[in-house]
Formats: sequence, structure tokens, C-alpha cells
Amino acid sequence: MVLKGARAILVVVIVAAIAAAVWLLPVADWTVALAERARSTGAAGVAIFVIAYIASTVAFLPGSILTLAAGFAYGPVWGLAIASPASVAGATAAFLLGRTLLRGWAERKIGESARVRAIDAAVARQGFTLVLLLRLSPLFPFNVLNYALSLSNVSLRTYVTASFIGMLPGTALYVYLGSLAPAAAELASASKDGGAPRIALYAAGLAATVAVVVIGTRAAKRALEAELEQQPNKKRRELQ
Repeated sequence: MVLKGARAILVVVIVAAIAAAVWLLPVADWTVALAERARSTGAAGVAIFVIAYIASTVAFLPGSILTLAAGFAYGPVWGLAIASPASVAGATAAFLLGRTLLRGWAERKIGESARVRAIDAAVARQGFTLVLLLRLSPLFPFNVLNYALSLSNVSLRTYVTASFIGMLPGTALYVYLGSLAPAAAELASASKDGGAPRIALYAAGLAATVAVVVIGTRAAKRALEAELEQQPNKKRRELQ
């Protein structure tokens, strides 16, 4: 017990140190530098990027910056191929920590929420569907949800599979936005050189991506709210 408590304290200290460093230091500039470095170092750069993504997710830091960086460094296709598994790996690491070393902390900080308790009850009935809807909807921040789901009875396999599918649209959007940054100067010069069709193509791609994400998010949000609102009624019917 003493050893387990010491490990939990160590993990909390490390996470707090990472969070403090990110908020106090010029992380945005470093992220751009990391993206450029990763792009120039091949497989080693990809490994560095994935490790950084996992660390930021565990530390409750926004992964959107690194997802944008993936698009900036690798473009829309390879950026998505790298950022999507990295985001799932980070979510899985946080989930496993929430079930082991950080279990007590997660129960104290997150488990008391009525909404989290409703999620626990809903996941017990529809594990895959609920995790998928939670990932698609904006009701819970990405990093909070990792630890909230660690308190439920959902299996690791269901969690990983549903998270991968549910996070894919949002990840694709951020990667695409990041991929537009290197093309900004090119598009600016293209507008002067009569490159209107290329600009229109980028704009259409962005509009289509945003539309798909927004429509999917709203639909998932409505479905999730309806399911969570039904939980008290289901419990009452079972007791009758």
C-alpha cells in the first residue's frame, strides 16, 4: 500500500510539473519547432511526436495544438495517420492510469459528478455506443473524459475501439487546419498568379470537413443527452 501510494504521488508530481511547464513556457513556439524537427528526422521524429502527445494527454493539456502540428509537419494524410494513433495512445495511457495509480485521485476529482455517474450507468448498458457518442459530442473535454471513463466498467478493448472511431472526425479537422499553414504563403502567391481554382479547392475541402464534424457532433450530442436523461427513469422502472 505504501509503495502504491508513493507511485501515485510520483505520477501526480510528474503530471503537475509537465502541466506547469506547458502553461508557463512558450509552448506554441516549441510546438512549431517540434513539428519542424519531427518532419526532418523521419521515424525518430514520429516517435518523439507520439511521446509528446501521450505526455500532454496524461497531463490534462490540450492535444489540439499537437494535432495541428501534425498537419503542419506531415500534411493532411500522413498527419492524420500519425495524430490519430497518437491521440488514442494518449487516451489509453490516461485511462489505464485512472484505473491504477491515479484511481483514488480520479474518484475524488471526477467521480463525484452526477453526469459522470450517469455515464457509468449508461456505459454499463451500451458500452461501445456510449463511448462513441461521448467522443463525438462536446459534452465532456477530451482529457477529462479519459479519466471519467476509467471509472466506468467499460472494457479496454471497447474503450480503445470506440475512442479511435469517435475521435477521428475531430482529429481530421485539426490536422487539415494545421496542413493549411504551410500552404498559406503558397495560396497568397497563387492568388496573385491567377491560382483561384486552387484556393477554391482548399476552401471547399475546409468547408466540407467542418460541416461533417459540426453535423456529426450535434447529432451525437442530442443522442447522448437523450440517453443520459433516460438513466434515472430506467433505474426507477427496474426498482418497481
